[in-house]
Amino acid sequence: MNKFLKEFKDRGYFYQCTDENELSTLLDKKKIKAYIGFDCTAESLHVGSLLQIMCLRMLQKHGHQPIVLLGGGTTRIGDPSGKDKTRKILSDSEIEKNSKNIEKILKSFLSSNNKSVKPIFVNNFKWLKNLNYISFLRDIGKHFTINKMLTFESVKTRLEREQSLSYMEFNYMILQAYDFLELNKKENCTLQIGGSDQWGNIVNGVDLIKRHSNKQTYGLTTPLITLATGAKMGKTENGAIWLDKKFLSPYDYWQFWRNIDDRDVSKFMNFFTDLSIDEIEKIKKKDINEQKIILANQATSMLHGEQESKKSEETAKKTFLENSIGSALPSISIKKNQLNNKLNIVDLIILSKLEKSKSEIRRLIKGSGVRINNQIINDEKLIISEKLFEDNNIKLSLGKKRHVKVEIS
Repeated sequence: MNKFLKEFKDRGYFYQCTDENELSTLLDKKKIKAYIGFDCTAESLHVGSLLQIMCLRMLQKHGHQPIVLLGGGTTRIGDPSGKDKTRKILSDSEIEKNSKNIEKILKSFLSSNNKSVKPIFVNNFKWLKNLNYISFLRDIGKHFTINKMLTFESVKTRLEREQSLSYMEFNYMILQAYDFLELNKKENCTLQIGGSDQWGNIVNGVDLIKRHSNKQTYGLTTPLITLATGAKMGKTENGAIWLDKKFLSPYDYWQFWRNIDDRDVSKFMNFFTDLSIDEIEKIKKKDINEQKIILANQATSMLHGEQESKKSEETAKKTFLENSIGSALPSISIKKNQLNNKLNIVDLIILSKLEKSKSEIRRLIKGSGVRINNQIINDEKLIISEKLFEDNNIKLSLGKKRHVKVEIS
């Protein structure tokens, strides 16, 4: 088997391929260009997109050139895959801002040193914005049948649930297939990679290129990742695990990996680190907490750099073992005039964004789950006074894992 495909399988990335044997033969013969698309629905990607990013890195590692497609055009439509309602339509300026920030995040993961594998960034708005509707229907639309489109999971699921599916969304799969055709023509791209929920869209692209240009291309999908708890990868009870430190600090990112369920640790080392499979096998013999620290350090170094990773580990050590405040602990700032007998513990926690629900905060207080400077708080009406602050800051904790430094400015 081809080395790229072998590692793809060994690490657990492989789910489906349109023609595995042919693709393996092609990859043995020459270096190719392959693309993955990212719609620009938010200013940042979260860890739910990380497996696709790791696929781009693996392409580079094996000498293939990744193409990153930013969906400036398709974001204006909305992908129905895995959705039970129409996606919110964003303004042009929001989409433009999101695409620029997502490109910046992806560049932090990908190497640009070697010209032959340097990532190519393209935005599908460039070719979708000027499509002539009549010409598009005649030249592209003729290759799609409604009968087949109705069999794809993204459409079938919505219709079975009797949830509305707009004609606009119904067109998404045609536009994604057209993207593959354009990249094949412009960049000689021969492979599209995506999550398993994109299988129908990817197959459409392969079929369209065959019918329109009589060229052979391939599709490859990865499994959808869930945590051992059953939760969707990328989302937690406290919100999304963002890849932009504007929305999630390097320390909180490190903590996400450090607190992964024991059952997920070795699997996620294969998925989300550059450690070799042999190295991972040796690490699996270590204590589980040591394994988690290695996973957290590897994942955080990849995104935020080794310095931030070390700082996060040191902060965690100080916070949990030494009951002090480490330098990487997330912080919030409040003004002195917010105190003066006006701010109570519940309001402070809301300000800290450690918890949004006042009823949940009161429940935590009753269960001795709220602490200031490691002292349990039992009074939900406690007023936060200046006397509580040592050196102008306090450590506010919810449970064992959620901490924030509160500073007076």
